[in-house]
Amino acid sequence: MAKIALIGAGSLVFGKTLMADMLATPALAGSEYRLMALTRTRLDKMHEFVKRMIQDNGVEASAVATTDRREALRGADYVIVMIQSGGVEEFRQDYEIPFKYGVDQCIGDTLGPGGVFRALRHIPALLDIARDMRELCPDALLLNYANPMAMCGWALGRVPGLRFVGLCHGVQTTMDLIASYVDVPKDQIDFLAAGINHMAWFLKLEHDGRDLYPVLKANFEKPGYYVNDKVRGEVLRHFGYFMTESSGHLSEYLPYFRKNRMALDLYCDEPAFGGETGAYYRYCAMLAEKFATTDPLSIESTELGPRSAEYCSRILEARETDRVFRLNGNIRNDRFISNLPEGCCVEVPIDVDRGGLHPLAVGALPPQCAALNMTNVLVQGLAVEAHFQEDPELVMQAVALDPLTAATLTLKEIRDMTAEMLQAEARWLPQFAGKTLRTVPTIYIPKDVQRREVPLDPALAIANRFGKLARM
Repeated sequence: MAKIALIGAGSLVFGKTLMADMLATPALAGSEYRLMALTRTRLDKMHEFVKRMIQDNGVEASAVATTDRREALRGADYVIVMIQSGGVEEFRQDYEIPFKYGVDQCIGDTLGPGGVFRALRHIPALLDIARDMRELCPDALLLNYANPMAMCGWALGRVPGLRFVGLCHGVQTTMDLIASYVDVPKDQIDFLAAGINHMAWFLKLEHDGRDLYPVLKANFEKPGYYVNDKVRGEVLRHFGYFMTESSGHLSEYLPYFRKNRMALDLYCDEPAFGGETGAYYRYCAMLAEKFATTDPLSIESTELGPRSAEYCSRILEARETDRVFRLNGNIRNDRFISNLPEGCCVEVPIDVDRGGLHPLAVGALPPQCAALNMTNVLVQGLAVEAHFQEDPELVMQAVALDPLTAATLTLKEIRDMTAEMLQAEARWLPQFAGKTLRTVPTIYIPKDVQRREVPLDPALAIANRFGKLARM
């Protein structure tokens, strides 16, 4: 029977949801669940809840709890990762320090200063897990839920022989919305989605061979549709394709929507995850406080209902039964998307069966879609390289290339902000131990300073002269 290790099992949202899904899957009957977290506080509460779900529903399964990761991994068939290194306290730094400098984040876990620093905290932990897996369960499949998915997946893709897939619910939940926007049942829409996590594109939307994009585009010219998804609606109107991430998330990945008060009021005025400032941090802080003072799981129903939209249990079911399941997953780009860099992390359709993961080669994205993805991929690549080279300068440069940060701050402000974040989160950034960001002083120019005369090559001087004449 399957041996399933859940690393970070104290997660109130993912831990409960994924466990309920797996216990409701007949193909996983008899499985052994190994719940692992660094501390007992949440772990023991989750363990008790899982045992109650097993008992109350008469499920054939067993569950153990441990703070020893190697014990959880030994001989495992599947490793499900849902960690949050540094917890809510470091998440607070990811949000509050940039906000002090003027970078307004809604979610702060995928790109921007928050996403870069979350990646730098998570990558060492994920690589430690991968190292232990190579020793203790070399044939296991790693299913990663830890954000930022693309940066974490890029780093995991550099581990030789590691079998992994990054999982998100952006495609599934967006398809629910699209179905309502075009008035066609979700299960009757033939779609193709590909790109990068939180910025994948619906390249095809069809119903019985009929292209649904004309309907979708026409509806987004109507206020009643547009107001429901303003940021995604704007991207659709100007770039031609609908994206997989919510307006609140997407507003952070582009330079257009959160750079000043006017833009925020125009596009990000929806409460909570529609774009509200600090929405996800406040939500996580609320959950942490609730878990610290009460046990919300003690009043949760243990009844196993229909499985959620999460892919995890269906992947395990396909592996155990050999019934093919298609998902959209995040993997290393080995030319699955030809106009995004090899080795980066891409989100593409994947068929899974007993033989493993079988990604679909999508080919080239529309050029404008690939270009918009690249504004994020360049940040991701520098952040990953910063970890492997243990270079804080690359951290600053990754943050400086972030579209929202670049639209908001000067390079000096970005350097100061990055230095403050590196210092504040140093405990969780062992790769930069003993290293600091360079100080680049401000150059003050006296009013009476004269420009230096620089000799020019004669040909350049002539060209410069003609340039001046052309501008007259």
